[in-house]
Amino acid sequence: MKRTLKEVGAKLRPLHAIDLFSGCGGLSLGLKKAGFVVIAAVEVDPKAQETYRMNHPKVRLYSQDIRELDPGDVLREANIQPGELDLLAGCPPCQGFSRLRTRNQRTSVKDERNNLVADFLRFIEVMKPKTVMLENVPALAKDNRFLKMRREIHKLGYETEVHILDAADYGVPQRRKRLIMLASNVHMPLIAGKASRRITVREALTGLDSPKSTKDELHALGENRSKAVRDLIAMIPKDGGSRTDLPKKYQLECHKRSNGFRDVYGRMSWDELAPTITSGCHNPSKGRFLHPSKNRTITLREAAILQGFPREYRFKVDHGKESIALMIGNALPPPFITAHARALRKGLQETT
Repeated sequence: MKRTLKEVGAKLRPLHAIDLFSGCGGLSLGLKKAGFVVIAAVEVDPKAQETYRMNHPKVRLYSQDIRELDPGDVLREANIQPGELDLLAGCPPCQGFSRLRTRNQRTSVKDERNNLVADFLRFIEVMKPKTVMLENVPALAKDNRFLKMRREIHKLGYETEVHILDAADYGVPQRRKRLIMLASNVHMPLIAGKASRRITVREALTGLDSPKSTKDELHALGENRSKAVRDLIAMIPKDGGSRTDLPKKYQLECHKRSNGFRDVYGRMSWDELAPTITSGCHNPSKGRFLHPSKNRTITLREAAILQGFPREYRFKVDHGKESIALMIGNALPPPFITAHARALRKGLQETT
């Protein structure tokens, strides 16, 4: 059966997206790989802005607090009318919803960053995009601000799908539980199907040069640790070992007093998934971030790869390890975004 010119045009028409809370650009990268043209992004942090521009130079970046930005102005400057934008996507800063802050049954945390969910809703109300994607930590699902936002967009005519998913099922080589909400006012949104297999640490990192011989400045950023810590790291068994494998005389006093946080000073396993990559990914005291076989933590390039960034993604080393690790740890894994953005794209192409 031949397609009509209208159907062919819908297939060929570029689909436009706007990225709110863009950080260093993981979400935008995922959207681009799904076939969207990212026309604008919003980010308040100067170092994240600079990193974003290095990797997405053609995107108009609004370098300001989203609470001071008029979504109508963004539409006008993009020459788009309300209702014409194909996808509005974003991840409102989620530190206030973190598991550590909510594990005592507190699912609605007093943190001003959490109120940025209301600004996400404000942009939806003004822009009236055809589809919406929101990604965040799982605890957001039970928070009153998120529940209110979902009720409000239902009133605007959107159908929504909300799921807690593991990014490992979508091509990201780490365990990472995330909430994702897909919404649409033109079709029934559907969560993407899972990948056929998961990617291990070995598969993700194979072929990388040694940090000592690489030309990649991010990969080459070294460590500055005391001899005592270096000696401790060297004693951790290779390929998945942890501090609990050491004789008690070699265990730190603070570890002897606690059975929690058992992953600290732990090694990743070559043939398993990486743990969740956080802003502490360069610090062995923050989690299982030791290299599977080398006596060091993973490098920031390795962390970025395990977060789903391509090896050529650019970070400015002048920003320092703490700032870069924060950007990487807070980033949205691009393959996870790509899978669900493709699901939205399919629906858009079939209905518009």
